[in-house]
Amino acid sequence: MIVARGVVVRRGGRVILEVPALEVTGGVLLGLVGPNGAGKSTLVRVLSGELAPDSGTVTWEDTEIARIAPAALARRRAVLPQASVLGFPLRAEAVVRLGRIPHAGRATRAEDARAVAAAMRLAGVETLAQRIVQGLSGGEAQRVQLARVLAQLHGTPTERTALFLDEPTSSLDLAHAHAILRVAAERARAGGIVVAVLHDLAAASRWCDIVAVMEGGRIVAHGTPEAVLDEATVGRVWAVPVRRVRVADGRDMVFLPR
Repeated sequence: MIVARGVVVRRGGRVILEVPALEVTGGVLLGLVGPNGAGKSTLVRVLSGELAPDSGTVTWEDTEIARIAPAALARRRAVLPQASVLGFPLRAEAVVRLGRIPHAGRATRAEDARAVAAAMRLAGVETLAQRIVQGLSGGEAQRVQLARVLAQLHGTPTERTALFLDEPTSSLDLAHAHAILRVAAERARAGGIVVAVLHDLAAASRWCDIVAVMEGGRIVAHGTPEAVLDEATVGRVWAVPVRRVRVADGRDMVFLPR
């Protein structure tokens, strides 16, 4: 379990993130939603140990995340950004192998190869292995990056591993977006800690078990999608009056402007 207590982040004397308490457990896909500038990406950086808060603490299994050695942390948690830019041509398989760097000296070549193959299979990019990443579509390239972070966390998902996805589906078509979220949901339900920043509320309602709605650097609602993504909350936070419509099996929801 990752626990944030009294977390505050300031920039230029202004508070941009304030989270009195948040617990992130394995077995649950947590979605962070909110308008631009709500503090979602900052919260991901704090929870993942990339950014130290100005005050407060983040602990993972009762150890302050700031006290976990960077190399050890890299073997336990991975972050998929919304966009990854490579400055030189690499084949997809080589990009996925980059995820094994934190395991250098601890894993054999055979173990690394198995991890890469398993990750590419999970992300559905086996057929892209020899393609140059710069020549792939946006969705294909993002799934290659997903394979990279899955290779980094290779093994049975548990609360000792955490995957953070920061707007992983931005600018992707429907098929690629749902392919990535399906993998994230399956990893969470297998026991891993998974946190995803999402803009698509319909996708959040479909794939997330718990949703945290953020506004002005604060979590203003936290619970199941059914409970927190109501018309009043969505209309107020996003400043757009909406009508919530259920589709399919009752879990899926779409929001239409009134």
